[in-house]
Amino acid sequence: MLLVIDVGNSNIVIGIYNKNSLEHNWRINTDKSRTVDEYSILIKSLLFHAGILVQNISGIIISSVVPAVTKTLVLLCQTQFTPDPLVVDCKTKTGMPVLYDNPQEVGADRIVNAVAARDKYGCPLVVIDFGTATTFDYINEKGEYCGGIIAPGLGIAADALFRKTSKLPRVEICRPPAVVARNTVNSIQAGLYFGYLGLVDGIVKRIMQETASSPKVVATGGLAPLMITESETIELFDEFLALEGMRIIYEHNM
Repeated sequence: MLLVIDVGNSNIVIGIYNKNSLEHNWRINTDKSRTVDEYSILIKSLLFHAGILVQNISGIIISSVVPAVTKTLVLLCQTQFTPDPLVVDCKTKTGMPVLYDNPQEVGADRIVNAVAARDKYGCPLVVIDFGTATTFDYINEKGEYCGGIIAPGLGIAADALFRKTSKLPRVEICRPPAVVARNTVNSIQAGLYFGYLGLVDGIVKRIMQETASSPKVVATGGLAPLMITESETIELFDEFLALEGMRIIYEHNM
């Protein structure tokens, strides 16, 4: 069995693959202050309750954008599991050319998403990840990672509005009843929701114009389901795109 661990700024998604099948998955909070022992208890408890023995884990791969947590999880894997973990970075064989000016700057999360989307949906592609940040990545018709866009995520925007104003409340991120709202809470929700719809569709259309292509548009990430219902450009939603990308990359390196 393959243990895949996707470390984001807000959440860690953990999965268990049996060959090509994702059999279990869990989502926990990312916490830089947790020790090796704490993460060990948590992860081994999840495996235990799923009926998975530690000795049955034959491979481990980690994709992370939080270096402090990466170090903790690597040490955990080295002390609690038999196989050493494969950590995705710019030196990892992915089967995908990266055309970024400095490939070391590309987050592992963006690469694993791109690899999975190319493998599952063909090219050209735009992959949108609605995480702590909202990222857009373009893969051309040759299957090359060309680069993309990084924007503040919906949660960051909502939090900044609450923290930087004296009277505006913290609100739930959801679709309000109307664009022209009649109370403060709905007004903020309208700005967040419809503002981000405009951002998403506007950026995707500019990518299409700049690249003179008609890419498939795939969304992933925790807030993707909220946006896909009314987006004019998003065609597909794939909840476990990152986990699938890690599985593919692990096979490239074995």
